[in-house]
Amino acid sequence: MSPFPAPALRLSLLALLLTGCFSFRREAQRPGGTDLGSHEVVLPALLVDNTLIVEAKWDRFGPYHFLLDTGSADTLVTRELADRYGNAGALPPGAPEVQLQSSDGRTTVLPPAVLERIELGRARFRNVPVLVYDCSALSGQYGVKIDGVLGFPLFRKTVLTLDYPRRRVILRRPDPEGKPAPGASLSFNNSSKTPLVPIRIADRTFIALVDSGSDQTLSINPVGLSLRFASGPTEGRTVGTLAGDRIEAVGRLADTLVIGDTAVPRPTVEVIDELSSLGGGILRYFTITFDQEDDRVTFQRDTAEPIVLPAERITGLSFSKSAPYWRVVGVVPGSPADAAEVEPGDLVTRIDGEPVSRWDVGRFERLNREAASIVFTFLNGATETSKRLKVVDQVP
Repeated sequence: MSPFPAPALRLSLLALLLTGCFSFRREAQRPGGTDLGSHEVVLPALLVDNTLIVEAKWDRFGPYHFLLDTGSADTLVTRELADRYGNAGALPPGAPEVQLQSSDGRTTVLPPAVLERIELGRARFRNVPVLVYDCSALSGQYGVKIDGVLGFPLFRKTVLTLDYPRRRVILRRPDPEGKPAPGASLSFNNSSKTPLVPIRIADRTFIALVDSGSDQTLSINPVGLSLRFASGPTEGRTVGTLAGDRIEAVGRLADTLVIGDTAVPRPTVEVIDELSSLGGGILRYFTITFDQEDDRVTFQRDTAEPIVLPAERITGLSFSKSAPYWRVVGVVPGSPADAAEVEPGDLVTRIDGEPVSRWDVGRFERLNREAASIVFTFLNGATETSKRLKVVDQVP
């Protein structure tokens, strides 16, 4: 699941990736069959806003682009893929739809389907249970057409490695001798084979979901943990989720987070009232191997140095993104955007003089990290008005 308050954009893309949060408690889906054409299948990946995206093409259609979401118990695909590769005969009679209730009372229905196949390089998954979802918002957010979100159970019969530093995904056949991958291995012993692992803050150990579908660093439920904060938590950006928008609460802890044998001093966190999770903002520092047969996750890094997380920087704006304009959906109280009297519903057409269509997630995030100020051009009727907003540290 995901949230966010700095580079405002993370909002609507998490709207979908939160799949893991709404569905991981349900009975996990799994493909009807898995075939690897070689012992090891290596897939180049894009790393966009802390999320890995793989490209696949197995016939005259495509290429297709899929997000990797270990926090999801479901694989989601567009209606286009469901219609093209659907196997109606494989769908159990009375297979239930998934209904989601948003915060404004609206209901979204995700119908079930079964795909005859999904092929990732030389890896082939047959009779894959899926939910049908409109991925157009994700496509606009990432700047690349997104055709689906691959959930954790899809890889039940493989050893899955997310190699963030080298921007690749590796699929292997399980080792018959059960040898763990290099690094620090953590067990996730639970009947649903959800990647829930023990991590530690100071002397307190708790369980967190390894959620590659979230762009956050650490989302934490503080109940029973007696957390100490060096900064915050304070009200942050507006976060879009499948269950509606919410306001983020972010801060920096005073203590050290420990994942396996890696220390993360004073991590930035989002405070939530749901399951704690490790998101892509911290997973990106690791090569992570998931072995569902032996119920373990292995974290590996090329250095023993602690991970130092940067400050969270904001102008105070959260957006819903489309090609011609970005709509403001939230303004952080007390931020430069608030001082400039920007309001939800305002439309941004240009950033630093360039049309918003030229700004993908990664480029906009870099601008937030590096710039002292950003010029936003707002559309008021037929008139454009520019405002220069300072970029400030919300979480130092």
